[in-house]
Amino acid sequence: MYVNGQTITTLVDELAPKRLAVPDDRIGLQVGTLSKEISRVLVTLDVTEEVVDEAVREGAGLIVAHHAPIYRPLKSLQTDSPAGKVFEKLIKHEIAVYVAHTNLDAAIGGINDLMADAIGIEDTVPLEETFTDLRKKLVVYVPVEHADRVAEALFQAGAGHIGRYSHCSFRASGTGTFQPEAGTKPFIGVEGRLEKVEEVRLETVVPQTRVRRVIRAMMQAHPYEEPAYDLYALELPGEVYGLGRAGKLTEPCTLDELAERVKLALEVPFVRVVGRGETPIRKAAVLGGMGARYVSHARFAGADVLITGDIDYHTAQDALADGMCLIDPGHNAEKIMKKGLTAYLNAKLTERKSKTVALASAVDTEVFRIK
Repeated sequence: MYVNGQTITTLVDELAPKRLAVPDDRIGLQVGTLSKEISRVLVTLDVTEEVVDEAVREGAGLIVAHHAPIYRPLKSLQTDSPAGKVFEKLIKHEIAVYVAHTNLDAAIGGINDLMADAIGIEDTVPLEETFTDLRKKLVVYVPVEHADRVAEALFQAGAGHIGRYSHCSFRASGTGTFQPEAGTKPFIGVEGRLEKVEEVRLETVVPQTRVRRVIRAMMQAHPYEEPAYDLYALELPGEVYGLGRAGKLTEPCTLDELAERVKLALEVPFVRVVGRGETPIRKAAVLGGMGARYVSHARFAGADVLITGDIDYHTAQDALADGMCLIDPGHNAEKIMKKGLTAYLNAKLTERKSKTVALASAVDTEVFRIK
């Protein structure tokens, strides 16, 4: 079976929740409707006329893009203008466009993680924190023989993560008491009689943003008609999200060696480099897209080099004077998201046993060329 557009965009939102986007970013559905079955999804960096033509050829009813086709307010929609032709084709062929921009930049497993992994930067932290998911503690009381089932439901819904560890919980045994009143349908016991049951006190941590989902999963897996549970606020911060990544290189090298590695990893024909080629590089920062204003963030994070696009002349001068190295692979290096997001969507669609397929756009939207 094919899934509808809403299902696909929900999968995108699970990877890159909208709450991670910077304020006023142009994300979400920009063209068309999601209320239809989708056989093919085209994943692209940019929505150009060539990309729309590709979507038509491939029979894609939905385009998932990183860069929004509607970024600045439209003053008109003239179909004989370059932008107007794009929107005319999208509407004529009933192709929807959904955008994941800075939320995909900040997401765990998003663009900046894809770039860091490809280059060989590990143990990363965000360059600029934009969102911290607070934690809560869930305590639920479960009959002993049902504890494993309820715990697994909690974990599958997103509970139990502490750092790089999953399935984290604590259990203690005790005796639960209750008396079913008139009109109840107890799983254990009968109306009007006090019951004593050997139960497990099951504790785990839950990200604040997943509380509703976890509670719903617990209620569905719990055998009781009215499960007893508590939810506590914690002072401990949870997962930290943000733009860019900084971490140590898996293999320290010189600046020129790293520049070659970046070219290969990000599949770009050239990079611009600021700094002496023999400079030793042990820690690096990366930020997809335009990152000139993050040079100081990279230095503060202890990075020897910042890898980012759209570096201007004066920013490069200031960085060089300050002893900071730069590697500029261009804005289009974010195209790494095409393969990454396509692989993620296909894995999730396979889990759902759907016939819907995601395709990475084969159109090169790089606007610069070397002479």
